[in-house]
Amino acid sequence: MTNNSNIELLKCSQLNKWYGNLHALKDVDLTINKGEVIGLIGDNGAGKSTLIKIICGVHNLDKGEIFFEGNKIKIKNPKTAMNLGIETIHQYNTMFQEMSIARNVFIGREPKKFGLKSLGILDEEKMNTESMQAIKEVGLDLRSPHIPVKELSGGERQGVSIARSMYFKSKMLILDEPTNHLSVKETLKVLEYVKSLSSMGISSIFISHNLYHIHEIADRIVGMARGEKVCDMNKSETTVNELIKLIG
Repeated sequence: MTNNSNIELLKCSQLNKWYGNLHALKDVDLTINKGEVIGLIGDNGAGKSTLIKIICGVHNLDKGEIFFEGNKIKIKNPKTAMNLGIETIHQYNTMFQEMSIARNVFIGREPKKFGLKSLGILDEEKMNTESMQAIKEVGLDLRSPHIPVKELSGGERQGVSIARSMYFKSKMLILDEPTNHLSVKETLKVLEYVKSLSSMGISSIFISHNLYHIHEIADRIVGMARGEKVCDMNKSETTVNELIKLIG
């Protein structure tokens, strides 16, 4: 953990969410500090996805409060979350497969040479140069910014996603099953990425069914079941076997 680790970044207080008669989140509290990695665990239907969708603006909460950097906020949509510095990386990568690496790094935030914001000509030279620099900084060695994303391996795609988040100075990353369908080598690389984010003061919520990955990467582990938070402990306070029993 970094020197920032005692500075609160995100605080969720008494979050509740209903889908019709289903009470999907029940008075959930969650705090994450700067540079801290939270491992979020729980079986399917535990409420993990609902919690994450509220934090990243996909769903609105029905009751409760969210604070970010000490300010009470309302995360109305994913754009609000991105503007705050909250980025989400999904297991099924949300990149545009036919587009180049450079276009994917800047998608929705393309720099323009001149003209109106919506009509200006793209500054492709800047996109090419700066996307490759961002990718290099996460330890990826890709030969060209023009390569279509569909030609990259799963681990490389996750690396590009993380590079994009770092370039736009994200303050918190939500990684939803980021190691699913990856090789052992690529999985280790993604875990290294998350550790490097922590060293730069970027917080992460790391969601995985692989409790060994969670235990390796997390500073703190939060467990959910039936829409409620059932544990919140430092990694040093538990073992993988205890976590298996907890959510089994």
